[in-house]
Amino acid sequence: MTDSKPVDCWLTDMDGVLVREQHAIPGAADFLAALQETDRRFLVLTNNSIFTPRDLQARLRATGIELPVEAIWTSALATAQFLGNQRSEGTAYVIGEAGLTTAIHEIGYVMSDRDPDYVVLGETRTYSFEAITRAIRLIENGSRFIATNPDPTGPSREGPLPATGAIAALITKATGVEPYYVGKPNPLMMRTALNRIDAHSEHTVMIGDRMDTDIVSGLEAGLRTILVLSGSTNADAVQRFPYLPTRVLDSIADVVPLVHQLARQS
Repeated sequence: MTDSKPVDCWLTDMDGVLVREQHAIPGAADFLAALQETDRRFLVLTNNSIFTPRDLQARLRATGIELPVEAIWTSALATAQFLGNQRSEGTAYVIGEAGLTTAIHEIGYVMSDRDPDYVVLGETRTYSFEAITRAIRLIENGSRFIATNPDPTGPSREGPLPATGAIAALITKATGVEPYYVGKPNPLMMRTALNRIDAHSEHTVMIGDRMDTDIVSGLEAGLRTILVLSGSTNADAVQRFPYLPTRVLDSIADVVPLVHQLARQS
């Protein structure tokens, strides 16, 4: 990585890289401080569509991590931007929480359950059988099906919870219609993030803890990638994939000296 083109920008996943179970991972605050000290452009990415960037900023602050709200890019924001680019001032039936509904409102969309342009599925703490049934009927009647991310489960203290991908599979089974997923591993989310900070793929590094979302989406977007072993993918599992990250490191703490080293070379 140090012999390649200069690194001006960094993208990083949030859960499993910076935080784990509402606690900061050692080195996370130092990593963000290093980016700011070296004047690197960066974004923190998450497939979680529940929270607004301001909500996430407050949750990170509670763990001891300070982050500008503008430095957070969620699958909800990416989904809203996608919808706005596809059909401006459209209508959508949305299953999700404030992070998604706020983002869709802010692009000028109207929430409607009467022949909407789109059915948009995101994360929520309590999936409603009535809402899912309504979504199925709208899709059968011609509404386009969009989902924020394909993650089948999400973490909790008690164990895994069904997430967007699992509910999307239920709707697909009932309708025969596959959703278009905007979030990782769709490289579209990476490209929208790059555009947001005016970054070029050849000069950007993506950090993640999952080979099947973070690393593959970074790879497909043309970024150099770092897998940290503090989250979902362990060291033994890396070789099972048909692609490899540029580097594998134990945690975000190991990335801090690399930030300084690459900054001196650029």
